[in-house]
Amino acid sequence: MIKKNRYFTIPSPLVNEQRKNPLVLDLFISETGEIEVEQGTIWGSQNKLEKYLLVYCTKGNGFVVIEGEQILVSNDQFFIIPKGMSFKFYSVLDVNSKLLIAYFDGWKAMRLGKEFALVRNLIPSVNNMVANREMLFDEIFNNLSKGFHDENMQYINFCFGHLLATFIYASRTKEEAETEANPVVSRAINFLNKNLDKKLSLNEVAAEVGYSPTYLTTIFTRETNYSPMSYFSHLKILKACEFLDYTKMKVKEISFNLGYTDPYYFTKDFTKKMGLSPRNYRNRVN
Repeated sequence: MIKKNRYFTIPSPLVNEQRKNPLVLDLFISETGEIEVEQGTIWGSQNKLEKYLLVYCTKGNGFVVIEGEQILVSNDQFFIIPKGMSFKFYSVLDVNSKLLIAYFDGWKAMRLGKEFALVRNLIPSVNNMVANREMLFDEIFNNLSKGFHDENMQYINFCFGHLLATFIYASRTKEEAETEANPVVSRAINFLNKNLDKKLSLNEVAAEVGYSPTYLTTIFTRETNYSPMSYFSHLKILKACEFLDYTKMKVKEISFNLGYTDPYYFTKDFTKKMGLSPRNYRNRVN
C-alpha cells in the first residue's frame, strides 16, 4: 500500500508555462510530496521516467533497483533517478518507509545529469550549515497549499533549487566522497551480486577483496549500515521478489536458485524481511 501525505501535482498547463517562464525554465518541479510505502510493498515505475526524480528517505529501510542495479536504502539517505530510467523501491524491513519525493525538469537538470549519475549509489545526508532539508520540503509544501499563481510558483521553484543543491553538493565533503568511492566495499558488493546463487561465507568475501573479515565488516558496515552477510541476504530476497514477480518458478526452485539448501529456511527468511510469505507475496494485490 502506498499512502500519499501532503501530495501536490502541478496541472499540466502550468508545467508547460514553467517551461517557457525565463525565471524558472532552467529548473522546475511538476509533482512533490511525502509518501509512505508499507512494509512488503513495491513503489516505482515500469516505464521510463519522463522527468527527474529526487527521493529522500526519512524513515525506514528498503532497496532501490535502478536499471537493474540493486542498492540498499536506509533512513537519511537519498537517490536521484535520471530522466529516461525506470526504478522500483522495495520496502522490505519491519517498518514502513517514509519518502520525500519531487519530480522535476528543466535545462539545468539536464546539464546536471552527470551529478545525478554519481549519487545513484546513495550518499548519506549530513547536518550542515546549508539547510535543513525537511524544513525546505515543508516550505515548498506550505506554499503549494496556497495555490499555483505565478509569483508563488516562482518562489517554490527557487526553494527547490536550493533544496536540490543541498543534496547534490552540500553533503559531498571530501571525506564522504572518499567513503562513497571506497573500492573495497564496491568490489565486495559486486562479488555478492554475481554470486546470489551461492552460499557464501564472510571469509570467502573477505578473501575476494583481499582484506581480513574483521576489517571488511568494519568498513562495509560504516558505509552501508549493514554487515556484508546481512547485505547479501537482502540482495537474495530482492532477487526472489523479481523471480516471484516476473517468472512462474516455484518457491522451491527459487530457493535453490538463490543458494538456499532448505526451502523452509528461505520461506522463513523471506517472510521475516518482507512481512509476507513468498506465496502470499506472489498473490498480493498490487
